[in-house]
Amino acid sequence: MSNSRHVPVMLQRCLDLLAPALERPGAVVVDCTLGLGGHSEALLARFPEARLVALDRDKEALRLSGERLASFGERATLVHAVYDELPDVLERLGLARVEGVLFDLGVSSMQLDEADRGFAYAQDAPLDMRMDQTTGISAAEVLNTYPAGELVRILRAYGEEKQAKRIVSAVVRERDKEPFSNSARLVELIRDSLPQAAKRTGGNPAKRTFQALRIEVNGELSVLERAIPAAVKSLAVGGRIAVLSYHSLEDRLVKQVLAAGAANTAPPGLPVVPEQYQPRLKLLTRGAELPTEEEVAENRRAAPARLRGAERIREDIG
Repeated sequence: MSNSRHVPVMLQRCLDLLAPALERPGAVVVDCTLGLGGHSEALLARFPEARLVALDRDKEALRLSGERLASFGERATLVHAVYDELPDVLERLGLARVEGVLFDLGVSSMQLDEADRGFAYAQDAPLDMRMDQTTGISAAEVLNTYPAGELVRILRAYGEEKQAKRIVSAVVRERDKEPFSNSARLVELIRDSLPQAAKRTGGNPAKRTFQALRIEVNGELSVLERAIPAAVKSLAVGGRIAVLSYHSLEDRLVKQVLAAGAANTAPPGLPVVPEQYQPRLKLLTRGAELPTEEEVAENRRAAPARLRGAERIREDIG
């Protein structure tokens, strides 16, 4: 178990971004991606008056985090849920509004480190990739049963893989001989099907395909499309949201939601902008903030991280 798995990404910056909202007594903060509880533990420690609600779809993560956060007692409420279920979770807990929301959209380091989950392309494992292993279809089923055209679409849209057609034709040829079950065979097949030039750029050539399968298996982008607007809606005025993304598709989606909230939507030419057209959000980051070089040197998982934050400055009207 390497120590890097315990290092939450851009931790200090996330805490500082949320601080003005969480220093009020009785503030509620939601960690939408509990994982191993690193961010949650730091939030509870830094804001002694705050109460935490933490969500995760992975039961094993909830169990481990529960042990880690046990000393905080009633201040921490852990819930087995996907983050787009946030409105239901808050309703069940009788919380109309919250002061802070944090998303860390990286695959939990636990999932990458547990060999039998099949997230990592660096080691052989069953091709599963489900964050919640009690539901849904595995990566192997996607590879073995999706039509070729659909697989090409997924690799292009979710993995931004330029060689999608080559990889998929090799997958279809091979799955007819024997269905896919383990990650090593897929990694080898991707290596063999790429032209030399493509192998020389950007790390492990299987990385983009694995990302695409993970997003498809867990419905990550469609979940995120629902979750970010719902989180913004749940914020009290003065409440703040911080979102860590790890690839351009996620970051683009977060950027669009926050930018739309921060925009003045009045028709052009109005002498005075009525309240209902005024921005709901104030952006707290200029573009996306990146981790420092020191942090990346200490924790390689921080390298692709992009942080965006916003503050709720008005209620919705109408």
